[in-house]
Amino acid sequence: MKSSPKPPKTYETFVRRYPQLAEAWEKMAEAGREGPLDAKTARLIKLAIAIGAMREGAVHSGVRKALSTGISVEEMEQVVALAASTLGMPSTVAVFTWVHDEIDKR
Repeated sequence: MKSSPKPPKTYETFVRRYPQLAEAWEKMAEAGREGPLDAKTARLIKLAIAIGAMREGAVHSGVRKALSTGISVEEMEQVVALAASTLGMPSTVAVFTWVHDEIDKR
């Protein structure tokens, strides 16, 4: 697997300002990794959750992390396509642009 992408500067500033929140956040993330799902499946599910919640920043982050672990563009695009029947076309097109914001940077 490739290395994790560097977090945005705003995130780094926030965790320096609130180190206990950062520690709690990492513990939640660690606890969520426990279980039978492999890392790739878990990463795609987290991306799907961000998409479903329409959280642009989380979608951007999820795509960066997915790319850094070798998940393909086609796999991420399928997650977007799977969301279409729930989100509707306008929201799905918006999410598609968020996904490609990160893909197109590469």
